Amino acid sequence: MTKTATKSLFFLFFLLPFFAIGQKSKPKTLDPAPKPSVYFPERNHWEHHLPASVGFDTVKLQQAIRYAIAQETSNPRSMEQSHYQSFGKEPFGEAVGPFKDRGAPSGLVIYKGYIIAEWGEPNRVDMTHSVTKSILSTVVGLAVDRGMIRSVQDTVYPYVAPIQLWEPGQRFDKADLFGQQRLLDLFATPHNRTITWDQLLRQTSAWEGTLWGKPDWADRPSTNANEWLSAPRPKPGTVYEYNDVRVNALALATLNIWRRPLPQIAREYIMDPIGASSTWRWFGYDNSYVVLDGQIMQSVSGGGHWGGGLMINAYDMARFAYLILNKGKWADKQVISENWIQMASTPTPVKTDYGFMNYFLNTDKKFLPNAPASAIAHIGNGVNTMVMLPEQDLIIVTRWIKNNEAIDGLVKLILESKK
Repeated sequence: MTKTATKSLFFLFFLLPFFAIGQKSKPKTLDPAPKPSVYFPERNHWEHHLPASVGFDTVKLQQAIRYAIAQETSNPRSMEQSHYQSFGKEPFGEAVGPFKDRGAPSGLVIYKGYIIAEWGEPNRVDMTHSVTKSILSTVVGLAVDRGMIRSVQDTVYPYVAPIQLWEPGQRFDKADLFGQQRLLDLFATPHNRTITWDQLLRQTSAWEGTLWGKPDWADRPSTNANEWLSAPRPKPGTVYEYNDVRVNALALATLNIWRRPLPQIAREYIMDPIGASSTWRWFGYDNSYVVLDGQIMQSVSGGGHWGGGLMINAYDMARFAYLILNKGKWADKQVISENWIQMASTPTPVKTDYGFMNYFLNTDKKFLPNAPASAIAHIGNGVNTMVMLPEQDLIIVTRWIKNNEAIDGLVKLILESKK
């Protein structure tokens, strides 16, 4: 008798008594607890599935990974050196926050919540630059969900009190300092009084001023130096301009809303609920400290433009992306409202492929031609990115890839690997 026949007979003889009992009187049994329809990884554990077991061509997926590794950015692995070769050349471009040397290309492919591929060092904590903005905007969303900000269409000015800067070593008992303002009023100018939370979130505020030693015009300045101080100020909401000084103004305004350091808010209400590790950090600058409620607090930055920002591993990036993919819900907990995710992913009128920072939208498939128009990405310099493909229930995290074209090429190969 063959092994197959023997096995079949074994199962037949094993089941016959139960069939017989069932025909006479069906025993009462407790129904097993229903399994959740969507898988969410537990803290410190993330299940893996073999690609072939969930309908992916293993060979093609391996080709995609080799492509991601081959498309490594040409920028130095020293983030400090990289800064001074790029943003450090700007006016007032000196670094004021910490840098961390980066690792080799790394990434993850998540399908239906399960890891089906990974490469490099996903556990390595690296700078993520403007992916920080996505965490910052979510912290603003938490304030909106809790009614601390009534509406994103409100102007910011009534929400923010004058701010005392922490300037250790500074003395104010000399006559030559008499009359100088010791309080920072972020939105006191006639122009800034008209700015809304929505405009700050969409990078259309045109906020004017200097914060942490960085004038707004000095961030990605015009190639025409004659325009640096004389260019007309656009009306808030009419022009999109990617500007980290204004992002930092939003971070400071949000700190005044929460009255607690924003990393504490992110940890308590976002990162801990989604099971993130304890290794991520969110830094500000050496000079970005304020006194609030009698406590010295650091106002964190919205990126790594002058150092600082979010430093995090790929697994924690993927958890955050999975939260967004599931419309703000993690297991049985609504971490951030679905309404906020919908607002964040709504196109900005003057830049239709951008939502709230840092939601890059694939409107008209301009950003990722080989992905569905519903694709959304969080992107930081480097390039660090999390691509979310809702229709495919797929997340791609890739770190230190060359550019957007390389991201699109990777997405194309991974989608082609799905049988």
